[in-house]
Amino acid sequence: MKNLITVNQIQKALLKDYVSFNSVDDETSRRMWWGALEVIQEEFLPYHLQNGGLWVAAPLPVFNEKKYLNKLNGWLWAPEGFPAFKKDQSKLLPYQEARISGEKFIYKNNYKILSLNQNDGFDPFLMIITPTFQCILTISGEKDKKFLIMRNDESSLERVIDLISMKLTQDNLEESKKFQDQLKSFGEFIINNQFTNTFWPSLSIKLAKLIPNITFQTLLKEERSKTLQSLEAKMLEAISHEVRTPLATIKTLISSTLRKYTMDQTIRSRLIEIDNECTEQIDRFGLIFNAAELVNSKSSPSQELTGIDLGTILNKLSPNWIKQLRRRGIILKLDIPDELPDVLSNSEKLELMLSGLIDKNTRGLKEGSTLTLELRPAGQKLKLQLIVQTKHSDSDESNKLDGSDIGPVLNWNPQIGTLQLSKSATQKILASLGGRVTQRKDSGLTVFFPIADLN
Repeated sequence: MKNLITVNQIQKALLKDYVSFNSVDDETSRRMWWGALEVIQEEFLPYHLQNGGLWVAAPLPVFNEKKYLNKLNGWLWAPEGFPAFKKDQSKLLPYQEARISGEKFIYKNNYKILSLNQNDGFDPFLMIITPTFQCILTISGEKDKKFLIMRNDESSLERVIDLISMKLTQDNLEESKKFQDQLKSFGEFIINNQFTNTFWPSLSIKLAKLIPNITFQTLLKEERSKTLQSLEAKMLEAISHEVRTPLATIKTLISSTLRKYTMDQTIRSRLIEIDNECTEQIDRFGLIFNAAELVNSKSSPSQELTGIDLGTILNKLSPNWIKQLRRRGIILKLDIPDELPDVLSNSEKLELMLSGLIDKNTRGLKEGSTLTLELRPAGQKLKLQLIVQTKHSDSDESNKLDGSDIGPVLNWNPQIGTLQLSKSATQKILASLGGRVTQRKDSGLTVFFPIADLN
């Protein structure tokens, strides 16, 4: 199809006639974005929900409070690597907070997840429309020459609504009709002039409160970076919770069904397969939550490290890893000598992290590839090495495992459609568990753990 509408195209259309004196670097633009979202959600949107509304966003959701999710229908363009695409239930958001209460647990299903096109880009976009409040917020521009754009004039609204409608039509005709029907139900918009006049002053005040009272430019840049990372980490903590909660409920329902009912073996096997997939995704987002928590921590992480038998842990977890990789045609081998000394780490969290390393280092591998886990003494440490061998000689194979970082925690690889922990987040988690990471293309990923008893 020619002339496909993309999110990036919509953002450029807004930037084309946007009047602004200065661009900002990427970090500053993200900081302004999160500040703008807080201004909208704290000072304006709560007073315009009584008659419902809608929102459109990319590449991640911007709302996680039920007061907005209950009142506003939404459309989200998100990366396909995001696990939300693997289950229809993932679009269900918990109506109650955090607690899983079986039959009493109620879900809301009021936003549609659509696949982010490779040309859509990753600059954030949000459009909110209610009968009495309308706002388009986005970041656009070249790398480190970004503009935060806010528009709520009638001309911009009409143009963006038309483009959004066209993009929905090309991606999902049924959702396009729902979008247009809801717009018609609002009738004529009432442009909120108060918002027009006070948004930028409110944002300036919000950002000014975040800036420390210092004049040294390097310290100011560090503070900006920390603030940005903290805000993004908080959002990831909320998202990872929202993903894991319905998956945990699905596992509970599957367990109950398998226990209570007699069924055909094919159906039983399929339910067990779904249960295993839910477990994998819960573990993946458990890792993301832990990484976001570390980034958001105001103090240095202090895990309780005790002596553990790393070889025994690897042997215990390997049967499940072998099953997971076998489904993708990948072979797992263990090379672990007997009578190795214990290492200092946190057993429970290390098990989750090891599963994450297996997943991270095998995503995108071709069928017939082999992953070898080799554990060896290395002075006063134990060396765990993950060695990948591909069946076919492909010079680009290792490059396919690389992606680009989106924020302090996540890495997105559009070639193989995966969302993983970033290299820095992986290093940070392993450091909190006593490990030190090195990675080379010729030797794979290696983690060094300190030996427990050196007296």
